[in-house]
Amino acid sequence: MDVLWLDAESAGASMAVHSRVTGVTAEAARKLVHVEDVNTGERSTVGARWLVNAAGLGAQAVAASIQGVPASSIPPRRLAKGSYFALSGCGAPFSHLIYPLPEDGGLGVHLTIDLGGQAKFGPDVEWVDSIDYSVDPSRGDKFYSAIRSYWPGLRDGALVPSYSGVRPKVSGPGEPAADFVLQGARRGHGVRGLVNLFGIESPGLTASMAIAARVLALLRG
Repeated sequence: MDVLWLDAESAGASMAVHSRVTGVTAEAARKLVHVEDVNTGERSTVGARWLVNAAGLGAQAVAASIQGVPASSIPPRRLAKGSYFALSGCGAPFSHLIYPLPEDGGLGVHLTIDLGGQAKFGPDVEWVDSIDYSVDPSRGDKFYSAIRSYWPGLRDGALVPSYSGVRPKVSGPGEPAADFVLQGARRGHGVRGLVNLFGIESPGLTASMAIAARVLALLRG
């Protein structure tokens, strides 16, 4: 990621962190993005010929703030929280990743090993209405059951809450799994020079270069 950022910076890109989009004025030749500094409240406007809305969990809100984007073109946001538990007190007897059969909404509680050698299990799937990154210790009961399906020797008390994330899905519980949504003007919202990205979950990082190529094609088309 650092290398990609350095490449972007060398090409003239700049980054404005802690900035909230308050609205976008869509003109014929450019888009005016109105932003607010979340720390100071200072407001400013950035002009661009092309605009890519890759706001993740905030993509729907940003799309709704763009002048000319019809509400009917914005898919619903479904929040699927995923918690992780870490193994404490002993090392896992595995040197590789373990993935069980996928479940509805996710890949199941799988085993990953971080760069420090600590084993972590997750994520599970918890459909929520708001974003909350706390980990509920009581969810550990389901983790023990899931993990013991492929590691029966997991001892009681070996798991501790670690961290969580929230997936920005566009399909909800009981619905067919949805692919990434890369939405351009021609078959999407009708605003030229704009691409909206919805439902980009963690595999989007792996697919980021291919996504970028497709986004560029949509902008040029």
